[in-house]
Amino acid sequence: MTEKKKNKSGKTGGHMLVERVKTARKRTVSSTRWLQRQLNDPYVIESRRLGYRSRAAFKRVVDLGAAPGGWTQVAVDRVKSLEPRGGKVVGIDILEWAPIPGATVMTHDFLDDAAPDMLKQALDGPADVVLSDMAAPTTGHPPTDHMRIIHMCEVALMFALEVLAPGGTFVAKVFKGGTERELLDLLKRSFQTVRHAKPPASRAESAETYVVAMGFRGNSSKSDADEISCPE
Repeated sequence: MTEKKKNKSGKTGGHMLVERVKTARKRTVSSTRWLQRQLNDPYVIESRRLGYRSRAAFKRVVDLGAAPGGWTQVAVDRVKSLEPRGGKVVGIDILEWAPIPGATVMTHDFLDDAAPDMLKQALDGPADVVLSDMAAPTTGHPPTDHMRIIHMCEVALMFALEVLAPGGTFVAKVFKGGTERELLDLLKRSFQTVRHAKPPASRAESAETYVVAMGFRGNSSKSDADEISCPE
């Protein structure tokens, strides 16, 4: 049912409209809460008003180290960026890579000082997801390679802390051994949930794994980027 809250003047305000979900006998409490949250999510409401299939139409995704574009293609599909008023996907890589319909494709070194501003301009708003598949060329010396990949993760995280919207997600490649303690502590302070994951598609013998941080805490976390000391 729909409950209309009255403002101080006693009139019903449209912006105060709240959807209440009556718990059915066969519906669990958790599913009822999820449905009520969906009904009152402003992005869900707006997507319904505009005739979109889901709130994904309002998502923005940045793909760092994107070439050849596999993750970018998945992001385009997930946020429906090919549809009118769909989401937005921006990818960047130092290597040349082919255009991908529905995405803004950049060939540029992310470590260049101009790159973050280029990405922000293309996004034209806060990001919901920052993906980083960046990795420096391996040397064959595990400690050195680990330090290099952590450096790339740190640089990606500094960017994520600047552009993510509250509740956003950060995903970055690391090697076996996980993240350094300083970096992991910062992730835990900046996000509600932090985990390591190895996708099934990743070869078992590969040293790569990923850190997945969800539920960005917002502006209060952005100043923490200064705590990261990135090696040259």
